[in-house]
Amino acid sequence: MGRMDIGEWLTRGAVWLALTLYVAGEMVKTARRTGESGAASRWLNSFGCAAFLAHVASAFEFYHAWSHSAAYASTARHTKEVFGWNWGGGIYFNYLFALLWIGDVAWAWANPTGYRGRPRWSIRIARSFFWFMMLNGAVVFARGAVRGYGLILCLTLVVCWWPNRKRMSRPPDRPQPA
Repeated sequence: MGRMDIGEWLTRGAVWLALTLYVAGEMVKTARRTGESGAASRWLNSFGCAAFLAHVASAFEFYHAWSHSAAYASTARHTKEVFGWNWGGGIYFNYLFALLWIGDVAWAWANPTGYRGRPRWSIRIARSFFWFMMLNGAVVFARGAVRGYGLILCLTLVVCWWPNRKRMSRPPDRPQPA
């Protein structure tokens, strides 16, 4: 295996692992029905974030020679291939995605009660942005069979989040006295 073969494997493998762990964490979190993150969800989300950061590092190491300009140009090429628009500004969305994910992980560890302390609008914006980024990275810009897997991940998030949209910032249901 040559350097680029290893680089491609690490870069692509890390992002798919990251997205899978994020979705698994959201599945665990929303299955709890209390709004609390729970240790399993926090760990899954944390490892997912770490895998995403490994993806970014691998992409910069193996594809962009640690150059923002090269990453911008590559993003512009991919955007032109898909949309016919030579624009590399999508790289900034990736940077924002990484920062928000790091922030989400930090929040989960600092506030084990999960989303209950956060304003509902901030949760919806964060989830919408995560979903938008996942849809673009794992479906729109993906090639081959992984595109179907990306669609499954995106649909899984919708299924997880939809029934929980009203419960996000409410206190957990208390058992009723018998």
